[in-house]
Amino acid sequence: MITLIEKYFPNLTDVQRQQFQALDALYRDWNAKINVISRKDIDNLYEHHVLHSLAIAKTINFRPGTQILDFGTGGGFPGIPLAILFPEVQFKLIDGTGKKIRVAQEVSSAIGLTNCHPEHLRGEDEKGKFDFVVSRAVMPLPDLVKIVRKNIAKPQRNALPNGILCLKGGNLQGETQPFHKIVQTTDISTFFAEPWFKEQKYVIYLPI
Repeated sequence: MITLIEKYFPNLTDVQRQQFQALDALYRDWNAKINVISRKDIDNLYEHHVLHSLAIAKTINFRPGTQILDFGTGGGFPGIPLAILFPEVQFKLIDGTGKKIRVAQEVSSAIGLTNCHPEHLRGEDEKGKFDFVVSRAVMPLPDLVKIVRKNIAKPQRNALPNGILCLKGGNLQGETQPFHKIVQTTDISTFFAEPWFKEQKYVIYLPI
């Protein structure tokens, strides 16, 4: 369903189209060996995983040279779709589960992503500095902030100040409350019309 991606990102290059197109067969193949996406959800790969990941790209247009850490990437979300969309941005994908990161490594290698670097590493052990940390429903926001605050770089290069961009669902009042003065919560249904995105799905942006 590459048409779903083109619907919202009409200016893809031929290379980007081919990379997005290739994800379906690759994730089906790997998912049969290592379960990174629930079996019943693999048919919704483009809507529930690829397009969902790209909601971050509707929040910010990363400038070339931006450094991003995908914390708890699992099989490569949101990092791999974002790395396809932003070929001049560097992405490091980390996860504490070795077999999941192997899927991210194999998929990014198979589609020729040179700006995507998956590594088997726990967030606590990551020492690098990044403009943004992205994640998808890994842990409550206050816990995430504690771990990744050390990884946010000081120099600014984007329109939004450096910080955390996470994809989350449900009632988030409790976890955003400690940051209520600065946190921004955007309903993903403002970007994408599919009914699935109307079910309390958000991009959370927290400057650090």
